Amino acid sequence: MHKIIMAVDDSASVRQMVAFTLSQGGYDVIEAADGRDGLAKLRGAKCDMIVTDLNMPNLDGIGMIREVRNDPAHRNVPIVMLTTESQEVRKQEGKAAGATGWIVKPFKPEQLLAVVKRVIG
Repeated sequence: MHKIIMAVDDSASVRQMVAFTLSQGGYDVIEAADGRDGLAKLRGAKCDMIVTDLNMPNLDGIGMIREVRNDPAHRNVPIVMLTTESQEVRKQEGKAAGATGWIVKPFKPEQLLAVVKRVIG
């Protein structure tokens, strides 16, 4: 059975690149345009991992992580931030919200796949 990963980013091109990379790695991908869209698509869905941007309209990555961590159905889903932000204070904010890991954009496809394999196999 394929593992399902949600890619959340307000940039369609980044979302497509993440989805393409993960699909090439054998994963099924659900795409969401921002945190609010991601939460809506999570309802009633099975998801093995979430890869989310930090800076997005409607609901940013930190807000989305907090909401996911408050949802018993998805509380333990690994969440990796994929963002241009690299400041330690932002990483600590993500970790405090419940982020599992952090990848700085631009990313190399093999880097993303290595993180995913390490986190969910």
